[in-house]
Amino acid sequence: LCCENTHREREREREMDRDRHVQYLLMMYESIPSDYEEQEINRLTLAYFVISGLNILNALDRIDKEQVVNWVLSFQVHPSDSDSKDSRKFYGFYGSTTIQFSSELFDTTKLSHNGGHLASTYCALAMLKTVGYDLCKLDSELILISMKNLQQHNGSFMPIHAGAEKDLRFVYCAAAICFMLNSWCGMDREKAKEYILSCQSYDGGFGLVPGSESHDDLLSRSTPSHLNVSMLLEWCLQRQAADGGFQGRSNKASDTCYAFWIGGVLRILGAQKLIDRKALRGFLLTCESEYGGFSKFPRKFPDLYHSYYGFSAFSLLKEPGLKPLCLALGIADIA
Repeated sequence: LCCENTHREREREREMDRDRHVQYLLMMYESIPSDYEEQEINRLTLAYFVISGLNILNALDRIDKEQVVNWVLSFQVHPSDSDSKDSRKFYGFYGSTTIQFSSELFDTTKLSHNGGHLASTYCALAMLKTVGYDLCKLDSELILISMKNLQQHNGSFMPIHAGAEKDLRFVYCAAAICFMLNSWCGMDREKAKEYILSCQSYDGGFGLVPGSESHDDLLSRSTPSHLNVSMLLEWCLQRQAADGGFQGRSNKASDTCYAFWIGGVLRILGAQKLIDRKALRGFLLTCESEYGGFSKFPRKFPDLYHSYYGFSAFSLLKEPGLKPLCLALGIADIA
């Protein structure tokens, strides 16, 4: 038992293997493994994890930035000659080439998914910003005005203009897009604020929609007039588990990504000193793969999503050699 405790203590003290993670991301940059085939429609999001991850690791000089810019811009939705101003199409970015339908082959006016996607647009803009592209070169007004059509009466957003979920994830994407494009004409901020507040539960946490998470209870369906910061802080601090990691909900296993999601909230609230940093590092290092990258749970295979938020979590912990984060955008600070 003494030897085991000594081993754990040494694990907590060692540094993250930055070079190994850089090699992992460069491998993903060259060729995504076949296991990701089912995520083809999220190709821009996968690329975002790679490009933004390399930037956090201070290794953006290892890739061709101009090539990245040209590739990302190829996913932008442009109006066709037949598009009318009230078509309600979102002129953001597609998630993949497989959902870009040519007007020469299809009547694109009848295709409900033939438009941009909010999450893909957030990822595209974040990547362009990361590699130093001037976002002023984009037709920001076209993107923002068409995005406003995605906002619902209750203030939430749908990611596409028809047949999709509407919840807090897409409110965040819309807000981040407005911030990066330096204009808030793409959303009704007051309605969005009201919707966000309506998603705070009776225990202080937030659900994707009003009344959901942390428990589905009638008490959480009332709309608060302001954010209850003290309850939110208490809820976040209760998420650090005995193994040092953070859980996303009560009674769930610790998960690498929540070291960023919960840790980031605590940083915003100015409460990062209340985190058991040593225990958190220890948990994250058990999720560090010998192949590079991070897994969701200890000693499992790594994936891009949890790798990215593992890097982000170590950035929050001020790991040597990593760039600091711009928490509002979820990417490394851009000079």
